[in-house]
Amino acid sequence: MAALLLATLALAAVIVVRWASEADRGDSDEADTAVSPTTSSSSTTTTTTTTTTTTTTTTTTTTTVPPFEGWVDPETSGQPWGDAVEGLLTFRGNPTRTYYGRGPVPSAPEVVWRFPEGDPLCSLSSVGGEPRQWCGTGWTGQPAVFERDGRTWVVVGAFSSSVHFLDADTGERLLGDFVTGDIIKGSVTIDPDGYPLVYTGSRDNQFRVVAFDGGTPRELWSLGAYDLGPIVWNDDWDGSGMVIDDHLFIGGENSRFHIVRLNRRYGDDGLVAVDPEVVFHAPGWDDELLAAVGSELSIENSVAVSGDTAYFANSGGLVQGWDISGLRDDPVSAPERVFRFWAGDDIDASLVIDAEGMIYAGVEYQRGTARSHEVGQIIKLDPSRPDDPLVWSVHVRGVLDGSGVWATPGLHRDLLIVPTHTGHVYGVDTATGEVRWTKKLPGPTWPSPAIVDDVWIQGDCGGGLYAFDVSDTTVEPPELWRISLGACIESTPAVWNGLITVGTKGGYIYGIR
Repeated sequence: MAALLLATLALAAVIVVRWASEADRGDSDEADTAVSPTTSSSSTTTTTTTTTTTTTTTTTTTTTVPPFEGWVDPETSGQPWGDAVEGLLTFRGNPTRTYYGRGPVPSAPEVVWRFPEGDPLCSLSSVGGEPRQWCGTGWTGQPAVFERDGRTWVVVGAFSSSVHFLDADTGERLLGDFVTGDIIKGSVTIDPDGYPLVYTGSRDNQFRVVAFDGGTPRELWSLGAYDLGPIVWNDDWDGSGMVIDDHLFIGGENSRFHIVRLNRRYGDDGLVAVDPEVVFHAPGWDDELLAAVGSELSIENSVAVSGDTAYFANSGGLVQGWDISGLRDDPVSAPERVFRFWAGDDIDASLVIDAEGMIYAGVEYQRGTARSHEVGQIIKLDPSRPDDPLVWSVHVRGVLDGSGVWATPGLHRDLLIVPTHTGHVYGVDTATGEVRWTKKLPGPTWPSPAIVDDVWIQGDCGGGLYAFDVSDTTVEPPELWRISLGACIESTPAVWNGLITVGTKGGYIYGIR
């Protein structure tokens, strides 16, 4: 009996297993000087030990992850925004500016339509008081592509001083154009919650909400660049608005950050309506920045949101994060600035945020400040370390006012793809800042990368549209194909269900399959 008891106790012995896991934008052709990454003084060494134990007992553990309570779950980085509308709905697709569209990517691409079929999309806009002709689409100019009523729509703002509503299969108009008072440079946003609304800025001083549920697009509301102040610089709107939970987040070249409660609804006539209210606005500058670089300041990038923080940068190189958590429960709660980092030079590229909340920024080289020499032009920031956020930086300076980054970097797994003004494109290790490879394209390369199904799509100012294989992020990506569209590509391409849509400065928008 004693022997039987001992054997039973031995079979019931408990074996404890321990495991660990690791959590992870000139004409000049002068080369940028890529310098080894500069890493901040803070460093972490992680040691992982794996113990393998064989046991006859199988234990099943079920872990329930509570739903994220906040504005934007950081884990949605790289994913489409919302589940009400299928599509690429805003510049770079989602609040963290990390979604590029849906495949498949064409393997033997051909132009299947060109819009318009006749004269190019052109209009006049003043530069320095002198009228100048602008044609096609420019920076950032990414089309929105989405599914609605059994059709795939393409909506794009252009240098024609209009928003165009097209059929993705044919390139024909689905609706008449919505005409603005000046050119449209930025990317439009389609409402992610299914309301038939497009949000767009223009160089005519207005940021608008436009309905497209009738036979003719109609303006429902606009915000003027001089409506709220004080302002600095000018009245253009380049940024692509971000819409989350009935709130619009937008920065303007007046250098103000705005949050608008839209109050979307349907009227008694069945048509969509809005009753917007600006619930918060703040200057995109502070006294310290004015003292450092003066008042030539604007917000040209698109606001990004991760967690409960809205992030943006400005042409003075100031990266900011504003805590918006209170707005969820208290309509009059005022956001507070919780993050500040000065990169020393113009940041027009949108900030990109990964699933861990890390920020990647591309910096231009225009002022040549001592700070820009110190910080570099491709940087990774950790906002959880507000006193020492610089994780690493890469210096890619060439000719002053003719180098640096205008394109929004592309994030693909552990790789950051960064086109520069000179045409050099850098593949950077997101963890270390090591430059893994460099490619040279005809500059300036202002289009942002689109990366879908391990294929990186990139336009250049020579009129080339390329595809590269980035399935292996550790090696220089081989070219899969290239086609010529005959004029400088400055806009970011959109990829959706086998169609690539992109405009050029030659005056046309192309559908490519």
